[in-house]
Amino acid sequence: MSQASALMWFRRDLRSSDNAAFSQALRSGATVYCVFVFDHSILASLPADDKRLVFIHDAISELQATLREAGGELIIRRGDPQHEIPALAASLGCDTVYANRDYEPYARQRDAGIADALAANGSRLQLYKDTVIFEQDQLLTGQGKPYTVFTPYMKRWRLAMHPALAGDVSTALQGALAAPAQASVLPSLTELGFATASLAGLRVQTGRSGALALLDDFTRRMPHYKTLRDFPASKGVSYLSAHLRFGTLSVREAVRAALQQPSEGAECWLNELIWREFYQQLLWHFPEVCTQSFKPEYRDLVFSGDEQWFQAWCEGRTGYPLVDAAMRQLNYSGYMHNRLRMVAASFLVKDLLIDWRRGADYFAAKLLDFDLAANNGGWQWAASTGCDAQPYFRIFNPVTQSQKFDSKGQFIRRYVPELAALDDKAIHAPWLAKTLPAGFRLGHDYPQPIVDHGEQRTAALALFARG
Repeated sequence: MSQASALMWFRRDLRSSDNAAFSQALRSGATVYCVFVFDHSILASLPADDKRLVFIHDAISELQATLREAGGELIIRRGDPQHEIPALAASLGCDTVYANRDYEPYARQRDAGIADALAANGSRLQLYKDTVIFEQDQLLTGQGKPYTVFTPYMKRWRLAMHPALAGDVSTALQGALAAPAQASVLPSLTELGFATASLAGLRVQTGRSGALALLDDFTRRMPHYKTLRDFPASKGVSYLSAHLRFGTLSVREAVRAALQQPSEGAECWLNELIWREFYQQLLWHFPEVCTQSFKPEYRDLVFSGDEQWFQAWCEGRTGYPLVDAAMRQLNYSGYMHNRLRMVAASFLVKDLLIDWRRGADYFAAKLLDFDLAANNGGWQWAASTGCDAQPYFRIFNPVTQSQKFDSKGQFIRRYVPELAALDDKAIHAPWLAKTLPAGFRLGHDYPQPIVDHGEQRTAALALFARG
């Protein structure tokens, strides 16, 4: 009697260790084939220079090498997963396809279609929890409803948390993997249509090896996370967001690292991981937040901002140095410091009076670590339209934020070099400076502010008060 075969479908979990679905497949007793599908419907929506493809490509290459060392292979397919996965499972004689659950609306629709197609062929799709500690309906209020405020959710999460939930689920690969008759060729970025995508010049560590190196580095810095995380010129954050997004690091590894340290920094970072799960469960229960405000009273707001203002914001030429530095960092690197995400988002909605969805879409196109749940949650928080949002009357002042979190202008000077010669006071608001460097002309070398913050704050308050 021949041994049963199973198919492991890697998606946003590009690692072979501490992977819930892969572990279940390896423990099933079946011979395990592995596959990754370049989804044409997703790739078609991305710009040709999308940095995420470099990150993903590097991670897949490393994963493929790891599987080959263990006697297996990572089969590469390009096309529609709703066709590719059932067809591959049928051709290999796999009665079960293993994958980790994805909570985004597109993924849920895709997986439902694949489950139906597999069932029609007498096989099945088995999905597992892997990207979060708690999912779906695992944490509900006393009334059996989803949490819509972070603090009660955080307290419930911590109460329900047990170290075993963050335990390592790694399973030995040797002897369990099936090796196809021939090696699978990983297409180049050029062949995928992303010839201009590059991480050249950026200090981005990719793949599983990069994730572990960054985690090791951050573990040593974690005690200082709480005090340094808001200062973009300091090395205060983890730089692990892209690795969590694409699964080169498991959330269990991240939580274990936080739980193993008795420090304020570790507690603070754990809270950030809980915020991530809060937004994931929110997207699961309320998928409509992708396209509309969570709060019904703000769904019909008429944002009157000028199109030229939006373009200036995108390009980092608003005349507000910290906002411009943040946007230029994003455009250059695909990364933006978390404090600056809040500042830039608040400025777009509350100062420029532009619909938060336009900003969310721009971040979605640019961020290396783009995650629909976190991006949507962060934008609705800043826009005061979300479930657990900043109250609409709290509006970030881009100048005082700059003075507080980049007091010496180090971050601004890096990304807005035309302001490098300004002193540490003038650099935050050049239009208020009593003196400027010789030869420097405001409005020529650097823009005048495109709006007056005080006036726009008043307009934003009136807009939201009517909502």
